[in-house]
Amino acid sequence: MTLEVRRIVTGHDAAGKAVIASDERMVGSTRAGRGGIARCEIWSTNRMPVDNAESAAAEQKKGFVVRHNYVGSGQGTVVRIVEFAPGSPKFMHRTETLDYAIVLSGECDMELDNGKTVHVRQGDVVVQRGTMHAWVNTGTQPCVFAFVLIDADPAEAGGQSLRTHYPA
Repeated sequence: MTLEVRRIVTGHDAAGKAVIASDERMVGSTRAGRGGIARCEIWSTNRMPVDNAESAAAEQKKGFVVRHNYVGSGQGTVVRIVEFAPGSPKFMHRTETLDYAIVLSGECDMELDNGKTVHVRQGDVVVQRGTMHAWVNTGTQPCVFAFVLIDADPAEAGGQSLRTHYPA
């Protein structure tokens, strides 16, 4: 499994004209215990409105994620590309974010903590609103998502605040 993503970042020259600040290939990384899942952290921010100053770019490029899958500043964003191999381990999790999950290629199931599943295919978009969920690839091909995460207040239901839950 080799996830590769091209990241092109724009900027400005001294005259205020648009330039390509960087153009690079990123190779996906995996976490221990989560074989079959590779990800590339494309960009993240730690406040709104976003600081588009050139001086902020290095930190945004490096990333502000303080806990896996969660920005943590309360006002940030993350863009990440994730590849789920067939049979990759499933893990139920919830984040204090609003997520746009865009299927770039392949197919996958999103399983909710009530046991319900929905099948997603290339071109589908899931709007994930702080719910417990897992991505399950039972197919024969990798499934690649683009995720855009935006910090959000915790979801509330049944009189409880539904905080981040992300297994170690």
